[in-house]
Amino acid sequence: MREQIERAISEVEQVLFGKEKQIRLALTCIFSEGHLLIEDLPGMGKTTLAHALARVLGLEYQRLQFTSDMLPADILGVNIFDPANNRFQFHPGPVFTQLLLADEVNRTTPKTQSALLEAMEERRVSLDSVTHDLPVPFFVIATQNPITQYGTFPLPESQLDRFLMRIELGYPDAKAERTLLVGGDPRKRIDQLKQVIDSEQLHQISSACAAVKASDSIIDYLQRLVQFSRQSDEFSYGISPRGALALLNACRSWAYIHNREYVVPEDIQALIGPVLGHRLRAADDVGNVSAQGMVQSLLNQVNVIS
Repeated sequence: MREQIERAISEVEQVLFGKEKQIRLALTCIFSEGHLLIEDLPGMGKTTLAHALARVLGLEYQRLQFTSDMLPADILGVNIFDPANNRFQFHPGPVFTQLLLADEVNRTTPKTQSALLEAMEERRVSLDSVTHDLPVPFFVIATQNPITQYGTFPLPESQLDRFLMRIELGYPDAKAERTLLVGGDPRKRIDQLKQVIDSEQLHQISSACAAVKASDSIIDYLQRLVQFSRQSDEFSYGISPRGALALLNACRSWAYIHNREYVVPEDIQALIGPVLGHRLRAADDVGNVSAQGMVQSLLNQVNVIS
């Protein structure tokens, strides 16, 4: 399976140059059966990454562009009366797919955001007292522009918590950008990518990731980090039990794709930013501290060994 994972990474790298780490993080999120939030400027490759992952994993794919006038029914679907049968018939929305790209999710209103995020959490949709299950597997890759841009509605903390990870792609390095400029728009080559992993293999990989061992010393280290975030005056509030479990599950998947059957402290240090960065808030008297700064402060003040 690990050979297939490396092949999947290589396939995605054909259209997203110089972003191996971000690709591995995205796959880690999917193997952990979580949802991914990508926050970056327009044109950085967010859509390309999502579409490419759907291709190499053989997942049914839908892209939904969020706008300020979008309604929950535009995502979930709607019941329409069928006069021939004298009854209402459900017409599923774009959320009924295996991988949904929710593009610029913070450009729509909180009501519509909540409809999507509820479906993400419950993995089903309820309309007029009837429940409709979403496909299995079901993943959401949402993108958002920085909140400093015009026309955005920031996701509240309770909704950010639905995402296992938040990552940034960032600008490409000089070599990767030259490859992009010389080779032309890589999005035109997405349909040429090969499927490397099917749904059954994806399930097997997720099960193998969940079985990766985390020793008592690893659990102790994770708990010390969590407890420090709860007790320190640097943070408005600490990491929740769900956040701690999310970090542990992600570390198991990260270890697996790096050819290990056990978690090491370096896994926690590599993933604490993507998994916990959007779950931390600096205390009011500390000032405007970035997520990266808060995570680094946490790591600096908690020893690996007690």
